[in-house]
Amino acid sequence: MKLSGKNILITGASSGIGKALAEKLAKRNNLILIARNLEALEKFKAENTAGSFKILTVKCDVSKKPDVEKAYSFIKENSGFVDIAILNSGVSYRMKVEKFDSGLAEEIFGTNVFGIIYWVEQLIKDYIPNKKGTIVGISSLADNRGYSGSSFYSASKAAASIYLEGLRIELKKYNIKVITVKPGFVKTPMTDKNRFPMPFLMQPDKAADYIIKGIEKGKRVFSFPLPMSVIVKILGLLPSAVYEYLASKNKYE
Repeated sequence: MKLSGKNILITGASSGIGKALAEKLAKRNNLILIARNLEALEKFKAENTAGSFKILTVKCDVSKKPDVEKAYSFIKENSGFVDIAILNSGVSYRMKVEKFDSGLAEEIFGTNVFGIIYWVEQLIKDYIPNKKGTIVGISSLADNRGYSGSSFYSASKAAASIYLEGLRIELKKYNIKVITVKPGFVKTPMTDKNRFPMPFLMQPDKAADYIIKGIEKGKRVFSFPLPMSVIVKILGLLPSAVYEYLASKNKYE
């Protein structure tokens, strides 16, 4: 599937991976860009409207169901059928257990999990009757274990990956594709806050290249970069007692 001449929706499009995807896809696709920062979206639109393809910008907090419902109604009126939805919005906070704050969990799960679920709820209303459409969920390589200091984030990405897996099975009979993407560390405003080593940290445009290539090849689940994927795979195979012992030595928590 070549990403050309499509109506492509991208959430979290104002920065990071979402913006990099928009930059690479704008020259040959109509884009529907979703984010809370409408000013950043409008700036991008002003700088990328020289071609014949259209860019629609929509302010939306993906963690709020009414926002998503309103945004999708607006999209249907102004752009029509969404061929591909790249559900990319994500947030993360590190937290020491001594400063436990369930409000951070609500925000993280609201964006990383319900920010996918709410969009799927709208999309499948058109995808199922038409027996076509592609849903791309951006999860993370952090979905494999509970990483100390980031357990809310890890748990949210695990939930997203498992949800997307079940959704893929259910929607297969309707010819609807569901793709799960698991990036490693990518330099974004979210990771800029981290104060610990981030092996194989990559730039957003490189991550966007991986994602576009994976979608075009029709992959069901893919992760990148390869070295980080291998490390995470090994960590996932460790017995719990061994992993917990090693993780307890983490001096960057």
